Amino acid sequence: MRKSMFGMVLLGALVAGGCTWVDMAPGASSVRVIDGNGPPAGCEKRGEVEVTVKNKVAFYERNQLRVREELETLARNEALGLQADTVQPMGGPINGSQRFAAWRCGAARRGAVVPAPAQTTGSAQTYPLGG
Repeated sequence: MRKSMFGMVLLGALVAGGCTWVDMAPGASSVRVIDGNGPPAGCEKRGEVEVTVKNKVAFYERNQLRVREELETLARNEALGLQADTVQPMGGPINGSQRFAAWRCGAARRGAVVPAPAQTTGSAQTYPLGG
């Protein structure tokens, strides 16, 4: 009984130790992640970043969706230092590491606020969603 309890505590510690929580840096929530289908139009390349998280601990392999989310969060955090507002994966994650291209798209960003045309009497006015 005592050995099995020790084993369960040890296993719990290993699993909990494999969990990482990556905090988003202030301002990183405004950095968007786009798909890797070619360079974005109208954007200036600011550089590349490589980010890494633990993808497994001992024999326990972490949830790949969680690993990808953490890699994207780290890439968004790093983009701020390059004065980029968009990151794009350059390939899939490999052993907990992934490379991203960092872009500054400014007004070319989809969903950027575009000045509305002059309003005329009796007409409707629309605004873009998202951002």
